[in-house]
Amino acid sequence: MSVDIRFDLSGKNAVVTGAARGIGRAIAEAFRHFGATVAVIDRVEHCSTSCDRYYQQDLAETAALPELGARIWDDMGHVDILVNNAGIDYSEWFNEITLEHWRRVMAVNLDAAFFLTQPIAERMIDAHIAGRIINVSSTNGIVAEAAQAHYNASKGGLELLTQSLAIELGPFGITVNALAPGLIETEIYKDLNVPQELIEYSKEHIPLQGRWGRVEDVAAAAVFLASDAGHYITGQHIVIDGGLTCDQFPRFKFLPPYRSRLKNKPADD
Repeated sequence: MSVDIRFDLSGKNAVVTGAARGIGRAIAEAFRHFGATVAVIDRVEHCSTSCDRYYQQDLAETAALPELGARIWDDMGHVDILVNNAGIDYSEWFNEITLEHWRRVMAVNLDAAFFLTQPIAERMIDAHIAGRIINVSSTNGIVAEAAQAHYNASKGGLELLTQSLAIELGPFGITVNALAPGLIETEIYKDLNVPQELIEYSKEHIPLQGRWGRVEDVAAAAVFLASDAGHYITGQHIVIDGGLTCDQFPRFKFLPPYRSRLKNKPADD
């Protein structure tokens, strides 16, 4: 048996939402690097992300998304890959959350993913395209975090939406998966004014080298799922968090220093 694993996206048309910066931008540029034609959707007027088409759209305007999906399909001829990456967050206690904030978080993080997938996936089916749909979730969709009730709920919903769509679209060869990033160095943490002491504290609980992830770490996983290498993976989430969610009770500071048992081992004869 020969092994032929391809990460080449040449000839593929991809759509990435929320790609003006951060994870979305890294995914869009990685797709282009591997040969895909990329359309970007974001609410900002001007986008410096390397892409072939740009659509300005506030994804909280849910009613506009079915028409937008149809227009992008017609403009590109077809769509092979859809990445629902756009997300919004507010850091606030549960009793501070307004109806406006709750609805906007749900609209951007969850509703937009569904109502953009709907027209794209229907056309994939009609065109007999074994497409790829990738939802960018979060470790907050798996374990909760304080002062993030709306964000947690939206990402948890996105996780189950991913599985639901995987079931319904699987018979047509369309895969649906989620990426669940943990603490990744992006602009959103500046937007939320995360204190430096909290950032340093968080690093103490990340097993993999005690560092936050980079946007390229998430983009690499997206390329894998979008390529031929990921053709038999569906309904799953890939957690990209340096092991953060593995450690239910961080106790390193209470343990004696690590000492290698191999340090004084005699060399083999």
